[in-house]
Amino acid sequence: MIDFARVQKELVECSKDAEGSGIRVIPKSDNLVHLIGTIPGPIGTPYEGGVFQIDITLPEGYPFEPPKMQFSTKVWHPNISSQSGAICLDILKDQWSPALTLKTALLSVQALLSAPQPDDPQDAVVAQQYLKDYQTFVNTARYWTESFAKTSSRGIEVKVQKLVEMGFPEAQVRSILEAVGGDENLALERLL
Repeated sequence: MIDFARVQKELVECSKDAEGSGIRVIPKSDNLVHLIGTIPGPIGTPYEGGVFQIDITLPEGYPFEPPKMQFSTKVWHPNISSQSGAICLDILKDQWSPALTLKTALLSVQALLSAPQPDDPQDAVVAQQYLKDYQTFVNTARYWTESFAKTSSRGIEVKVQKLVEMGFPEAQVRSILEAVGGDENLALERLL
């Protein structure tokens, strides 16, 4: 049975530091089983400047079982599937501990972006490129970050205008769009 009181406490804790860390977790819908996490790309990496969205599903045994996480933002990384967004990270599997939280898990995912482990890959093609042609890997990762993880401010304004025209309050629209990394469809789901 999921400990929903703990999940709510974790969401509050995460929101307290969201401005400083850039890490956010919000419910995807009314229930607290499906969540959306966002992490900023680490500075000094090809992911810098990007905001990456991660789908989080809590299993029945949470917090004694790890949350199921996968990137919904496309990312070029040896330990993240370029196709499905699946993440290869020990704390999301056998190294999980109930002492860990959603925020610490997202911090670990963010750290993984800084320190790829190509010898234990989720995506063998990316891992091979990382090991054999590092500069092409960096260029590709940077290109994917530009293409999929960055939202231009003009693009956000268009999305805000569309959602406001549907009758939603502008302040709420801006807040939700920011929380979901500019994803118009997720914002609309949250607003409905």
